[in-house]
Amino acid sequence: MKLQNNNTISKPKIKLIFLALMVLFQPLIATAQTDNGVSFFPNKSIGFIGLLTTLVMVIVGFVFFLILKILSKTNNNLEIGKLNSEQKFKKYLNDLNSSEIEILKKKRSQINKIISIFIVGFISLIPQFTFAQTAPAKRDAIFSQPGVLITLILIFVPLFLSLLYLALKVYKGFNNYFNFTKIKEAQDLAAYISETENIPDDIKLNEIKQKLEYSVAPNELSGDKKPNDLKGLLKNISSETNYHFFASKRPPIKRPKIDPKLTKLILWFLGTAVFWLFIGSSVGEYVGIKFVAPDADTYSWLSIGRLRAVHTNLVFWAWATIGIMGLGYYIVPMVSNTPLNSIKNGWKALIAVNSAMLIGAITIMAGINNGGGEYREIIWPIMAVWAYGLLLTVINFIKTIAKRTTHEIYISNWFIVASYIFILIVAFLAYIPMGQDGIGETIVQGYYMHQAVGMWFMFSMLGVLYYILPQQLNKPIYSYSLGVLAFWSQILFYTTIGTHHFVFSSLPWWLQTVAIIGSVGMLIPVTSGTLNYLMTFKGSWSKVSNSYSLPFLLVGVIYYFTGSFQGTAEAFRSTNLIWHFTDFTIAHSHITMYGIITFLLFGSIYAIVPRLTGQEPPQLGVGAHFWLALIGLQFYTIPLMIGGTLKGLMWAEGKPFIDSVVMMGPYWLWRAIGGSLMWLSHIVLVYNMYKMIKPNNEIDVKQKAFEIINQNLETNTVEPKL
Repeated sequence: MKLQNNNTISKPKIKLIFLALMVLFQPLIATAQTDNGVSFFPNKSIGFIGLLTTLVMVIVGFVFFLILKILSKTNNNLEIGKLNSEQKFKKYLNDLNSSEIEILKKKRSQINKIISIFIVGFISLIPQFTFAQTAPAKRDAIFSQPGVLITLILIFVPLFLSLLYLALKVYKGFNNYFNFTKIKEAQDLAAYISETENIPDDIKLNEIKQKLEYSVAPNELSGDKKPNDLKGLLKNISSETNYHFFASKRPPIKRPKIDPKLTKLILWFLGTAVFWLFIGSSVGEYVGIKFVAPDADTYSWLSIGRLRAVHTNLVFWAWATIGIMGLGYYIVPMVSNTPLNSIKNGWKALIAVNSAMLIGAITIMAGINNGGGEYREIIWPIMAVWAYGLLLTVINFIKTIAKRTTHEIYISNWFIVASYIFILIVAFLAYIPMGQDGIGETIVQGYYMHQAVGMWFMFSMLGVLYYILPQQLNKPIYSYSLGVLAFWSQILFYTTIGTHHFVFSSLPWWLQTVAIIGSVGMLIPVTSGTLNYLMTFKGSWSKVSNSYSLPFLLVGVIYYFTGSFQGTAEAFRSTNLIWHFTDFTIAHSHITMYGIITFLLFGSIYAIVPRLTGQEPPQLGVGAHFWLALIGLQFYTIPLMIGGTLKGLMWAEGKPFIDSVVMMGPYWLWRAIGGSLMWLSHIVLVYNMYKMIKPNNEIDVKQKAFEIINQNLETNTVEPKL
C-alpha cells in the first residue's frame, strides 16, 4: 500500500486554481462604461487608478505564476523523494550510454578508492508574504488631483516593485535549493558507484554496450524474398492511433555552434525586436480599444493621431526592421561560409537603430513630427541615425560576401543586400525637401510608402525564406531559376506601383496608369515565388505538424500569394472607387505586414534561436502563439474588409458620412477583439523567447555523477615513480 503525501498539489488542481483567479480578475478587466456615464474609472477616463490596477494585476499574476512553478518543482522533488537512495541509484544504472559504460569499466579496474566529496553548505531564506486589504476607495475627484497622484505613485509603485523583486528572489532561492539537492544526489550516486560491489561486472557492461551499438541489417527482418501479398495486407494497411491534443514537435538538429560573439549579437537583435513588437502592438491595441471607447482618456499625448503613428513606426522600423537585421546577421555569414566581417559594427548598428526608435516614439507622442508624411512621422535627424545603422549593416554584409569561400552568391544574399540598398535610397528621397511641394510630395509619399513595404520588408524576408525554408525541410529550394525570375521581375514592376493609391487624384493620368500596369505585372514575381516555395514543400507536408517554425512559414507563403493578389485587385480604377479611403485598406496592410512579414519573422525566430542557444521553446507556448496570432488576424481583417466594402458602397450611394461611421461600429468591435488576440500572442512570444534564451540550469543527476567520477579518475591516475 502506497502512502500519499498530503502536501502535494496535483497539476489539475494547479490549473483549477489559476482559472479561478482568472475568473476573479475578469470583472475588473471587463468593467465598461454604462449608459448613465458611470465608469469603473473616475471622470470617464482610465487615469492613474486604472493604470495602477493593471500594474497590480500583472505583478500579482506574475507572483502567482512563480508560486505555481515552485509548487510544481516541489511536487516533483517529493515524488522522487518517495524512492530510497538504492532504488534511485539502480534506476540510473539501468539506463547507461556508451561513454558511461566506459567510465564504469575504468572505475572497476582502478585500485585507488575515490576521494571523498565534500559538500558545500547551502542556506536558503524563505520570506513570507503578507498581504493587507484596504477598504475600497471611493470614486471621488480627489484621485484626479496632481498631489494625490504623485503621492500614490511614490507609495504604490516602489511597494509593488519590491514585491516583484521579493518574489523573484524567493523563486531563485528555491531553484538554488533544488539544484543543490540534485548535486547532492549526484554526489551520493557517485559514491554509490564507487563501491565495487555496486558496479555491474564487465560481462554485463559489455552486453549493455552491444545492445546500444546494435543496428538491424536491411534484410534481417524481411528476408531476401519478395512478399506474396495475395490479400493486399501490405499495400492496404489501416491503423488506428491515439492522437495527442497537442502534436509533438521534433527538436531542432544540433549543429556546430557559431561564434559566441556573433550569437550574442544576433540574440540581442532578435530580443530587442520582440520587445518593440510588444510595445508597438500594445500601442495598437490601445488605439483599437479607443475606436470602441473613444473617451477612454483625455490626454493629448495619448490621442489616436499620435498613438497611431507610434504604432506604425514601431512595428515597421523597430520590430520588423531590427528582426530582419538580426536574421541577416545569421544568414549572410552562414551561406557565405565565412565569418562576419565586423561584429563591432554590428553592435553599433544595433545601438543606432534602437536608440533612434526610442527617441522617435517619444518625440511623436510629444507632438514633434514630420507633418503628414505617413510612415515617416519621425523627424529627419532621428531617422538619419536609424539609416546609419542600416548603412553599417549593408557594408558589413557586402564585405562578408566578398570574403565568401563559395563560388556563387546564394540567392538569399541577393535579396537581402538589394533590400538594404533600396531602403536607404527610398529613405533618402523621402526626407530630402527638394521637390516635395504640393503634388510632388504626394508622388514621393506614394513611392516611399510602397517601396518601404515591397522593396525592404518583403524583399528582405523573401531572401530569408530562401534560406530558412530549405533548412527546415532539409531539402534544396525547388528552383533557383524561379527565384532569379522573382528577384528581377519584382525590381522591374514593384518600383512603379507607388501611385496606385492616388487613383483619381490630381496626379497625371499616365502616371496612375503606369502604377496600375505595374500592379498587374506583380503577378509574375508573386506567382513564381509562391510556386517555388510550395513546390519545395511538396513531399514534405508531414513535417509541418512536427515543426515549430514551418506552420508560421506556410501561413506566410499563403498570405504572400493572397495578399499580393488582393493588392493587385485594389489597384484598378473600378475597385479604387469603392475601397479607397475605407477600412479595407487597413485590412490589406495588416494582411501584408502581419500575415506575410510578421508570420515569416515568427517562423524564422523559432527556427534560428534554438540553434543558437540549444533551448527549445515550450511546445504549448508555440501552439498558443500560432493560433492566437492566426485567429486574431482573421477576426481583424475579415470584418474590416466587409465593413470597408459596405462603407464604400454607402459613399457611392451618397449617404451621409456619419451613417457610415455608425455602421462600422460592430466591425470595429471585431477589429478590437482580433487585435487583442494578436496582442496576447505577442505576450506568449515574449515568454517563448525568454525560455529559448534563458540558460538551462537544470541538473541531470546521472550526467553530473559520471562527471564527478570521471574527474576523480583523472585526478587519481598518477604515474608511479620508479
